[in-house]
Amino acid sequence: MLGIDEIKNPIAKEIDAFEAKFKLSMHSKVPLLDRITHYIVKRKGKQIRPMFVFFAANMCGGINEATYRGAALVELLHTASLVHDDVVDNSFQRRGFFSINALWKNKIAVLVGDYLLAKGLLLSINNNDFALLKIVSTAVEQMSEGELLQIEKVRRMDISEAVYYEVIRQKTASLIASCCACGAASAGADDETIKKMHSFGEKIGIAFQIKDDLFDFGTDDVGKPKGIDIKEKKVTLPLIYALNNASSANKKAIINLVKNHNDEPEKIKKIIDFVKHSGGLAYAEQQMMNYQNEAFAILASFADSPSKTGLQHLVRFTIERNK
Repeated sequence: MLGIDEIKNPIAKEIDAFEAKFKLSMHSKVPLLDRITHYIVKRKGKQIRPMFVFFAANMCGGINEATYRGAALVELLHTASLVHDDVVDNSFQRRGFFSINALWKNKIAVLVGDYLLAKGLLLSINNNDFALLKIVSTAVEQMSEGELLQIEKVRRMDISEAVYYEVIRQKTASLIASCCACGAASAGADDETIKKMHSFGEKIGIAFQIKDDLFDFGTDDVGKPKGIDIKEKKVTLPLIYALNNASSANKKAIINLVKNHNDEPEKIKKIIDFVKHSGGLAYAEQQMMNYQNEAFAILASFADSPSKTGLQHLVRFTIERNK
């Protein structure tokens, strides 16, 4: 599997140019806001979302100024949602750095999130990028609905496989789908191609989330079971499969552990062992690979190009990663 820098190579110049444009898109005359947005830019991740936008655009007609704005729109609205999430979750770290609310408190963090949201909306409106705005706004709507659906179901502990897929389709996959659709739309692709790229991104997003769920059944750096989802009473695909294939007594006992003993390491280990022995991890891995293969089947309908190859490598990196 190629490293992220090797995958990025065909669009490295465009990503570098995007970083400068993205920084400008967050500019404010208020010194405090400028300090905070500078901090956000400095701790950026691997740029996987912009890469999906640029590869999709290049494969569907070519990168232009609208592509840069589409990538910036995705990043602005997504960053706004992350800043707000950290406030809601009372989280003080993101990607190993202090969160905005940890450094500047909740009130400022909420206002920064609002500001980023407004900058994204204005960036689109001022350039008549209404198609891009609709794609990304729909994704943000779905992300909120997915989060609320998950909260509702966590309280009742009655998540079926169908509900699980609906949650992750909205909460996670909708964003990657919007990246791919935005890239295609920015390049002037027709509606059918945009829908095709949206479907491609959605399948990658679902596979990506299943991969994340599988990590939770591993161990941390000191060998302790992770079980973060279990601690938060989140019922993910490996656990759903294991519960669906357990005896009534076993199912009741495990649900009791998840509900009432999710902060006890030995009980978390018991839940993880139950899932492993029930074939839950193998089942989830197979489902993940099915979604990856469906995404590759969509890509196969496009002509060969460096960007198509780049997307294939990016998919493998996203789904076959070790952390």
